[in-house]
Formats: sequence, structure tokens, C-alpha cells
Amino acid sequence: MTSTNTDTSSKRWSAGRIAALVTGAVVGLVSVGILGLGTLALWGDSLKDEQGYLSTDSERFGAGTRALATENLDVDLGGADWIAESSDLGEVRLEVAPQADKPVFVGIARTDEVTAYLRNVAHTTVTGIDSDPFEASYSPVAGERKPSRPAEAKIWAASSHGKGIQTLNWNIDDGDWSVVVMNDDGSPGVYADIGAGAKVAFLDELGWTAIGSGTALLVGALGLIVLSVRPPRDGSGSAPAPAATPATA
Repeated sequence: MTSTNTDTSSKRWSAGRIAALVTGAVVGLVSVGILGLGTLALWGDSLKDEQGYLSTDSERFGAGTRALATENLDVDLGGADWIAESSDLGEVRLEVAPQADKPVFVGIARTDEVTAYLRNVAHTTVTGIDSDPFEASYSPVAGERKPSRPAEAKIWAASSHGKGIQTLNWNIDDGDWSVVVMNDDGSPGVYADIGAGAKVAFLDELGWTAIGSGTALLVGALGLIVLSVRPPRDGSGSAPAPAATPATA
């Protein structure tokens, strides 16, 4: 009878140790992921410039037509409209440096309004971008009409124009949007170096919070693993005594 009870207790203890080991392993993997997220957030925070933007490298875009336009940029905030109202989050920056000695224009507007403005105007749509190495894909659109000066159009949610590097700042908002780069007079031949940036606030706080949480989880996971692999104790609460060594004759 005593032997049966001991065997049952041993089996139950073994199941508990296995559960602790599996739980510790799973929690350990989760903690490593959280620590990685925290490290990535702190690394991203270190890359921000003095204005708090994370930015891409400036790359060369160009076409012989009268305008460069992006495809439809579908922005869906999913009810998080407070992002658009925040000056610390959700702000996009475009920097455009013209390659010719001409004033340049950059603007962002609703896609349907851009389509109407460029109807029957020869322009080029940027359809894709490969980052390494950089290469932009284009789709030319034929047209015969000369557009009005872009700065005079009343369609832009944000715009900038003039000589030298132009900077556009825009708080993201729900809807379908397109970015347009043109010569300020609407003439053909648009060539410019373009860089993009975005404000991503709270990276520092996110990084340290994730590292703290991940460290706490990792310590807990190690504790579970240690408990699961140490020798079990007998019913009295002490570890079983080592077997006696036979006396030498």
C-alpha cells in the first residue's frame, strides 16, 4: 500500500515538474522576444535626428514628363484619429532637392483630386521601390495638356515650393492620398533627390519598458526551469538521502 502511494506521488510530481519546465521554456521565449523588441526600439530611438524624425536615405527619382506622382497611399487609422491630432506622432516629412536649377514643388493631396489635376497631363507614376540596391519602378501616363502651376491648385493638404531643398510636413489623416513632385512652373523634366521621414514618439519609453518587462519574465522563466530540474524531495520535505556505500571487507 505504501509503495503504491509513493509511486502515485512520484508520477504526480513528475507531471508538475514537466509542466514547470514547459512553462519556463515558453515564458523564456516570450521574454527574449520582448527584450528584442526593447532593444530594437532603443536602437531606432538612437537614429532619430534633432527634430525627432526617423528618416530614409535621400534617393534619386526622375522622369521626362511634367510630374512625378505616387500610387494611391491608403491611410486607415482604424479609429485612432488622435494620431492625426498629435504633433509628436504621425507627422511625415518629405525633403526634395531638385537636380536642375529650377524651383521645385512638392505636395500631397487626395488621390481623386490629384487624378483630376493631372488628367490628360503627361506624368509618371512611381509604382514600386526596391531598397537594396535602390531602384524605382515607373509607369508613364500620356497626355497633351499643360497643367496650371501646381502651387496655384487648391487641392493640397500640405505643400512646399521654391528654389533649393523643399521640406513638406504633413500630419497623416484617413483617406487615399498621393504625393506629387513637379517643377514649379509645370515644365517637363522632373529630377530630384527625395528623402522621407516620420516622427515616431515614445521609442525611448517603449524600449526601456520592454527591457524591464522582458528581464522580469526571463528571471521568472529561469526560476521555473531551476525548480523543474532540481532533484525532488521526499514526503518529509527533504531531498532523498544518498544511497549508503557498502563497507569494505
